[in-house]
Amino acid sequence: MVAILHEGNAKKTADNRLIKLLISNLNLDESRVRFFGIGTKSNFFKLDNRSYNELKLEIEERAINKVLFVIDADYQENDSKYGGYNNSKKELEKIIKELELKEISDIYITCDPDNQCGYLESLILSTIPPKQKDCIEDFLECSEFKSKENHKAILNQIYKMGYPNAPYDFSHLNFDELKDKLTKLFEEEQ
Repeated sequence: MVAILHEGNAKKTADNRLIKLLISNLNLDESRVRFFGIGTKSNFFKLDNRSYNELKLEIEERAINKVLFVIDADYQENDSKYGGYNNSKKELEKIIKELELKEISDIYITCDPDNQCGYLESLILSTIPPKQKDCIEDFLECSEFKSKENHKAILNQIYKMGYPNAPYDFSHLNFDELKDKLTKLFEEEQ
């Protein structure tokens, strides 16, 4: 078994949905995955997180042998310690080291690969054609949504409505890193 830790809960969140669709697209066996919904991003940086206790126990019992942490980059200007790609990576690497999981873990930071900022919706938006991307961004700008959470929710809804039959273009190169990390996660131990 492998573990994937992501933001939100372990059932129906945008992060979980994307990962499951990508696992299916790669013809990997989803039944080999134990999903851990960590909740908000800040929970990733709490050593006493209940999910970490469960994960460590399952690793000790040899039920889990590899772990992938999936976390949003967000924006450094909103959080100088955990915001932005580099800060997220650096702080998560510290936690992984303290949890003594470095040898079996990998990290994927969800963002727009061009600027290394944002979240899952930023990654998705980066994979659609420029004309459609401009249309969505124009709508978001003129709608004047200011809240980050509203922005994410609205962006997700617009995308789902605009592309109901092809939710994600997994052939886009911006998904390559995540596809690679998922494929490696499922590879048998050497």
